[in-house]
Amino acid sequence: MGAPQAGLFRLVMQLMMPTHLHAQTFHGLAPGPRLIVLGGVHGNETCGTLGIERALDELQRNRLGIVRGTVTFVARANPLACAKGERAGERNLNRNLGPKAHPQDFEDGVANVLCRLLAAHDILLDLHSFHTPGEPFAMIGPPDNQGTLEPFSRAAEEEALALRLGARRLVEGWLDTYAEGVRQRLARTRPDARAGLLGTDPDYGVGTTEYMRRVGGCGITLECGQHDDPMAPEFAWRAIHNTLAHLGLSDEAPPAARDDHRLLRMCEVVDRLHEQDRFVRDWHSFDPVRAGETIGLRADGSEVRAGQDGFILFPHPDATPGNEWFYFARPSERRLRG
Repeated sequence: MGAPQAGLFRLVMQLMMPTHLHAQTFHGLAPGPRLIVLGGVHGNETCGTLGIERALDELQRNRLGIVRGTVTFVARANPLACAKGERAGERNLNRNLGPKAHPQDFEDGVANVLCRLLAAHDILLDLHSFHTPGEPFAMIGPPDNQGTLEPFSRAAEEEALALRLGARRLVEGWLDTYAEGVRQRLARTRPDARAGLLGTDPDYGVGTTEYMRRVGGCGITLECGQHDDPMAPEFAWRAIHNTLAHLGLSDEAPPAARDDHRLLRMCEVVDRLHEQDRFVRDWHSFDPVRAGETIGLRADGSEVRAGQDGFILFPHPDATPGNEWFYFARPSERRLRG
């Protein structure tokens, strides 16, 4: 890119740089819980934005009512990423999320506002989509515990909500799996830039739901389908209705808990190390693998094999080297309370 083109690019970026975060809040006339619903944390994941906008239209037309508590909708939680139509504005908002005394990038500025919003609510529903085809699934936090990584005391509330969002598949174990991935990353890399420092920080695994739990709330990440699946916005919209009804914020009939759910536990993250690392087939989330089965090939020809029977999650064939290539999960023995 020549100097004139680079200057024009910088000018365009400055003109499109958002200056605020748009949130819309509705207060029921009776007391109740405080819910916040996010879409557009990643700008190329539009299902949450579309689902929220549909719900907002219903509220404005009095086809949906908030009768108790408080609901805040943020349709574009990362407005720069949404304007670009890309996963990130300047970095991934859903990593290393927390207030920053000295913001270094656009997402740091967003985080300072978004974290205040999260802390002012009790429950979070964060709507996402994923890269490759697959069915929707919900990601929940840990069981109640007093540990140091992710202490928690509201697991029963999360479980009950997760079973009513519409997803048959549920996944746990994000933060401790990511922390183990960070330990592996530290063993092979020497961070020499801010992105590297973030990638080797255990808190880099902290996103919206993890931060929500840190400030005393609870939250669920709902993966509504593949990015371009036309049914993903419909799934997001229905999940919003189910959440409002389950929490008693609307006067719609509460949904029943799914009794056909399957819970998996993440147990490993594998990074892509080189741009020539490649999968041996088109993997989709929840594809089963057998112990010893080849999943991918490294640039040097070495094989990446499954260490045990399990399932592929979040396969990303074009992941930036040094970042998550895929996750591995196994059936969980945890019993959920509906």
